[in-house]
Formats: sequence, structure tokens, C-alpha cells
Amino acid sequence: MTFLWPFMLFSLVLVPVIILLYVQRQQKRRGLIASFARFSGDKLSQKQAPAFRRHLPPLLFLLGLVILMVALARPHAQVNLPRVEGTVILVFDVSGSMAANDVEPTRMEAAKVAARAFILSQPETVQIGIVSFSGSGFAVVRPTNDTQNLLVAINRLTPQTGTSLGQGILVALNTIALDAGLQAVTPTETQATPNPGSAQEDQPPENSLLSQLPVGPYPSALIVLLSDGENNQSIDPLEAAQAAADHAVRIDSLGFGTANGVVLEIDGFKVHTALDEEILQQVSQLSGGAYYNPQNEADPRAIYANLTPQFVIKAESVEITSLFAGASILILLIGAGFSLVWLNKIP
Repeated sequence: MTFLWPFMLFSLVLVPVIILLYVQRQQKRRGLIASFARFSGDKLSQKQAPAFRRHLPPLLFLLGLVILMVALARPHAQVNLPRVEGTVILVFDVSGSMAANDVEPTRMEAAKVAARAFILSQPETVQIGIVSFSGSGFAVVRPTNDTQNLLVAINRLTPQTGTSLGQGILVALNTIALDAGLQAVTPTETQATPNPGSAQEDQPPENSLLSQLPVGPYPSALIVLLSDGENNQSIDPLEAAQAAADHAVRIDSLGFGTANGVVLEIDGFKVHTALDEEILQQVSQLSGGAYYNPQNEADPRAIYANLTPQFVIKAESVEITSLFAGASILILLIGAGFSLVWLNKIP
């Protein structure tokens, strides 16, 4: 639309010229009326419409055309709009206990159903990432609004071995920070090569992971933890939750399983596994979030509505061409109506 700019500028420059020509025309008209008045008396001049009735319709037409020229420039305005915006990281527990069938068909499949419903209910302004954790490692899908990519990643999740809730939370925090452009804290040379027998040599890996979290203001973000709450690996979940709270990142937890649990065969061994709601509640409470048990909810969709980053008021540049075009048409119609009623013509 840039090719319209010269035309619009030229049209606006012509406005004073049009006004000047109109004034000259009116002066000439008054001169002719005065000439005729000398021969026909004052009767002709008395029949003339009041001045404001003659000038108002042309003035409205000119104003309408000027506004229409402005509309062609596609003007924008800064408007404060409330909207849901932020980053959500779905943290999946893919430990072996998630294969238990005390929730139909299994805890893992129930968690997938919840995650899919949540993803499909979010607006495009919410970026969603996925972290899956077990005792042996983790996988990450960077925050995106590509729904199809997220659903494919969820479908690929399968139960593994071991569980580390704390590791899953810290990886999610790291993902949020790196996606926002924050830099991870790199170990110093002393930390990288500790002296034999020093305290750093015996430092557990979880402390290192905590200390390497990126520093700075984290964006509006939410971690949704989908787990049965069982934890049998290092990294204290409460320390990880405190790190989330320190960075103003809320953790909402969804618990899958039953308190009574079931006996599950893993790698040839029979183990009893049950939902540990207490640890999930503590993690959420510490970070300012909430705990939900989808099995106890009559309508799980009510849960998904709450698992959303906060509303933000953000200034956005919004095109207001339609407002100017509408105002122009309205003014032109009013001018035409006045002209027909008062002058029996359209100028």
C-alpha cells in the first residue's frame, strides 16, 4: 500500500486549494446575486437559503473526503488490550510407575489426555513447551504454539525407569529462561576443576544444576507437573519448587493414580506404587500454585481453564482503518441528507 502515499499526500495538499476555490465561487455568486438584485429588488435575495444551510453540506463532504484519505493510509493506534499471554511448560513424569492401571487405561495415558485437552484450549498467545523426566534423563520440546508438533511429542512419551521430580522442575525452569533469552550461569574455572578432597568435589549434581539456573527476570510462566508424585532419585523436589518461587514461576500439579495404588511389575520385580498427593501439594503450595486430582473432578475441563498464565495488559499497535472509513461514510451520508432536504440537490 506504499504506492498510495504520494496520492494521499497530494490529495491533502489540495484541500486548502479546494477551500479557496469554493470561497471564490461564493464571492462570485454573491456578486451575481447583487447584480440581479438591482433589477429585481430584494425579492431574489430574500429567497436564498440561510448561509449555514448552503455551506454546511459542502463542508461535510470535504471533511468526509479528508477522513477517507486518512483511512487509505491505514492508520494505527496504541491500544491497551487484556489478553492471556505467557509460557507454559508441561512437565511429564515418564517413570515406570506411570504405567500403573489404577487410573484407566493407565496413569500415563490419562496424563496424555489431560495434556492434549489443555493444549487445544489455549490461545496462540500462549507458548507451550514439554519436558519429560525419569531417573535416567529428560527430553525437551522448546515453547511453541505449533499445536500439531506438541501433540506428536506427547504421543511419543513412554514409561521409562526412575523418577526425579526435582530434575523435571529445574529443567523446565531452565527451558523457560533460555527461551526468554537469559544466559545460563557457567561454572567458574575453580568450580570446573575442584581441588581433590574439597567440598566442591563432593558437591552433588543437583546443587550444580540449581546454581546454573539463568539469572534475571523470568517471563510470565507456568509449570504444569503431571505425575503420580513418587520420587526415588536425587534433587529435592521442594528445593526445585523454591527455585521456581524465587523466579516467580508458579507450579500447578496434576496427580494421577490412587491412594491405595496397585502392584506393578517392573523389570521382573513386583513393586507397590501409589499416588503421593502430599509431595505434589507441597510443591504447588511452595511455588504459589494449586494441586488438582483429575480423577476426583466431575468436569476436568474446569481444571484446564485454571492452568493458564495470568492476564496481562499490553499495548499493541492496532489498525483503525475501519473506524476512519466508517466515520467518513457517516459524514458523507449526513452531508447528502442535508443537501437534499435544504437544497434539493447533492453538491
